[in-house]
Amino acid sequence: MDLRSHWEQVYRAKGPDQLSWFQPEARMSRELIEQVAPDRDVHILDVGAGASTLVDGLLASGYRRLTVLDLSDAAILQAKQRLGPAASSVTWMVEDVLAASLANASVDVWHDRAVFHFLTDPADRARYVSQVRRIVRPGGFVLVATFAEDGPTRCSGLEVARYSPTALHAEFGSEFRVVDSRREEHDTPWGTSQAFTYCLCRLTTSDVALERPT
Repeated sequence: MDLRSHWEQVYRAKGPDQLSWFQPEARMSRELIEQVAPDRDVHILDVGAGASTLVDGLLASGYRRLTVLDLSDAAILQAKQRLGPAASSVTWMVEDVLAASLANASVDVWHDRAVFHFLTDPADRARYVSQVRRIVRPGGFVLVATFAEDGPTRCSGLEVARYSPTALHAEFGSEFRVVDSRREEHDTPWGTSQAFTYCLCRLTTSDVALERPT
């Protein structure tokens, strides 16, 4: 399956608020990011963001170095149109996260809500983790949210993997120290509930203060 074409079709067929994962406000993601990254000059990368409203919340909270990455050009366009003039302060990338061309150790906070659970092939998960290790600076943070163990088994016509906090952390390995994990009962636009697992980790066990990369 051509995933780029698949997601282009999804976002061209429906508005953002007609998709199951839509959140009027990405509250839990923003709270966890603010918990570990009080410095508003850190570089935050939102991968597989689609037309997520997280970027809106982060801008409103004063963060100044934001990169939004998605496979779908249509999704990125929807987000830009929603933000209006504020979109010019965000870096936008239409790329596959498994091959994203970001520089080594260039990101302080990596955020992913609902991309990793689409990686049902172990080889793709290994490529994803390799990208995280390469792109996130030592001492940086990785926040990944997936469907929980009792969450849906399919989404947008695709099979997904489901995780407990322990199982999700195990995919990343001992280089990643768990900082926090949470469960979210997400209400879809049509009133059903989907269970998500959030796992927030730090790359390496260093306790040094979060700093901008040089």
